[in-house]
Amino acid sequence: MKNKNSSKMSLAMLAPIYIFTIAFVALPIIYMFVLSFLKQAESWGVVYEFTFKNYLDILEPIYLTTFIESFKLAVLTTLLVIIIGYPFGYFMAKLSAKWRGRMMLLLMVPFWTNSLIRLYGWIIIFRANGPLDKILMFLGITQEPLKLLYTYPAVVVGMVYALVPFMILAVYSSVEKMDWSLVEASRDLGASAFEAFRTVTLPLTLPGLLSGIILTFVPSMGLFFIADILGGNKVVLVGNVIQEQLMKAHNWPFAAALAVILMLMTSILIYTYRKITKVNELEGIL
Repeated sequence: MKNKNSSKMSLAMLAPIYIFTIAFVALPIIYMFVLSFLKQAESWGVVYEFTFKNYLDILEPIYLTTFIESFKLAVLTTLLVIIIGYPFGYFMAKLSAKWRGRMMLLLMVPFWTNSLIRLYGWIIIFRANGPLDKILMFLGITQEPLKLLYTYPAVVVGMVYALVPFMILAVYSSVEKMDWSLVEASRDLGASAFEAFRTVTLPLTLPGLLSGIILTFVPSMGLFFIADILGGNKVVLVGNVIQEQLMKAHNWPFAAALAVILMLMTSILIYTYRKITKVNELEGIL
């Protein structure tokens, strides 16, 4: 009797989660998938006729180029985030509790401000005769103002700035849980500091690193507002194309097809991550 009551109680407690997941995750994905196989109406809305045209249109050079450029930007952003975020998270985890708290506070403070406001701050920094130009000219590095705003490097900086905290926190969480006695044992057995890091520390922190890569690579494929604000119309991502098809062209089926392809790419990346972490866990057990 008690088991039946407890199972009913558990089901009642889980019901809101299932309802939320179905209503706000499963149904929108199904709707988007179905919409991607419909036709655009001549004036507004969609025509309920099955077609593969939306997916065939993605193969046009202009859209393939957008996907390729978005992928390149995501890879570059992820590499830079790894270079900055991994050492930061690693050494932050080795600080004393007092300094870890301070560094964590510094990481969290920017999130208290709207992301658009923070990006507009970069416009002030990158604009001609802005603070960056004045510093560079004062140091004698440049002789005239640089045209950094609305360029590809400005978008990359904006992407890295927005996403590097996720890498830092993911690596920090992984390093903090490490068993440092394993590193000490490898050093006692004659391994150099680099060999100990490569053979012990890196494999143990790999799940955190991969989590950071997921949290960085996936958003950077579609953060169109950063490309809009810091890149103008010179840098176009898949997210920009989806927004244009929704807001201007009103081609909802084609926008849905683009979103489905982007979701499939993300799913493949997450599946790969799960496979790697599972193998890593099995190796740790063996």
